[in-house]
Amino acid sequence: MEVREATDSDAAAIRSIAHDSLNSTYTAFLEEETIDEAIDQWYGDPLADKLADDRSLFLIVERDGEIAGFSQSELVGQQANTGHLLWLHVHPDHRGDATGVRLLVRTREALLEDGADGVQCFVLADNEGGNEFYRSHGFEQAGQREVDIGDETFTENVYVEAGLEGDGEWGAIDEVTTDGETVYVSYGEAARGTRSPFYTAYKSEDRHDRYAWFCGNCDSIDNAMDAMGRIECNNCGNRRKATRWDASYL
Repeated sequence: MEVREATDSDAAAIRSIAHDSLNSTYTAFLEEETIDEAIDQWYGDPLADKLADDRSLFLIVERDGEIAGFSQSELVGQQANTGHLLWLHVHPDHRGDATGVRLLVRTREALLEDGADGVQCFVLADNEGGNEFYRSHGFEQAGQREVDIGDETFTENVYVEAGLEGDGEWGAIDEVTTDGETVYVSYGEAARGTRSPFYTAYKSEDRHDRYAWFCGNCDSIDNAMDAMGRIECNNCGNRRKATRWDASYL
């Protein structure tokens, strides 16, 4: 799985995924004509300007070389200190395989790296699956706002990161089966890698026993750590640098 920033060449894929995602989820309360108008409004000609805007962030997630989804975010405020995750779309064929969770995690990380002090997520109140998605992955509802789609006005729920743990870590935990084992990955406990972050993995959801490092690049826990805290994934070669000074690493 690869997560990267979108480019102009991804415009057609973004529109296609938004179309398939919205039509598979929102037709219970949105007319197909309204959805088509919204896609033209958001991902038509204005998309090139949005992709070039320094305060906008579009991330693409690829699986096996195929674009599986994207997120649309922005930085708001004079000091750009709040990240807004506006839309997270995953193609219906890739739902249920952790694609959405990983895209959420990487979007949050990218917004924080760009200067955001916190992240807010928005999802239509009528989208039961979308609301459950955020509640299940470390967010809690903090309010509501109105949003116009076509000629209609809808209510969006606003989510913020749920009660951070005593150590200040984001509380998102995901059950993952990898390398023949089931582990609980704590996305709030990340270490930067050369290709993708490593996340702390536990044997139980209560996070009492730290078990391994989960490679965000290839979803493997097959890795090794040396005495200096360097980690290397045996599956894909993703590496974390030493965690303390080492003359040999200069």
